[in-house]
Amino acid sequence: MSYMLPHLHSGWEVDQAILTEEDRVVVIRFGRDSDQTCMVQDEVLFGIAEKVKNFAVIYLIDIDEVPDFSSMYELYDACTTMFFYRNKHIMVDLGTGNNNKINWALADKQELIDIIEIVYRGARKGRGLVVSPKDYSTKYRY
Repeated sequence: MSYMLPHLHSGWEVDQAILTEEDRVVVIRFGRDSDQTCMVQDEVLFGIAEKVKNFAVIYLIDIDEVPDFSSMYELYDACTTMFFYRNKHIMVDLGTGNNNKINWALADKQELIDIIEIVYRGARKGRGLVVSPKDYSTKYRY
C-alpha cells in the first residue's frame, strides 16, 4: 500500500515537510517499499491515515533514493518510523532503550494510533520525549 501514501523524493522535500507542518505530527517511515517489514508497516500506516489526519500527516521515504538522513538518524534497520512536530524530533520511550525511533513494524493499527496520539499530546505541551502507552521491552521474549 506504499503507493497510496505520499512519498518524499529528496532531502529538501523532507526538510520542507518537517518545517512547514505547524499543527500536526509528521510521521515519517524510512525504508524500502519492496522490503517485507516496510510493506507491513505501510499497510498499517495506510489504514490509519484517514483516522489520524486531523493531528498527524504520514510520509514515506525510500532510504536508497534519499540517503541524506541515513547517517544523521542512524537508519540501519529495514524499516524505521520517526516523529516530528514543529521542526523538532519527538522521541518516544517504548521501553526498548532506543527512544529515537521505532525500528520494527507495528502490525496493530490501534497501537500506532495511540503512539501518534501520545506524541501529539506531548509535543503540544513542549515535551521532546513522551512515554509509550505500551511497554515493548518484552516484545522479543518467548
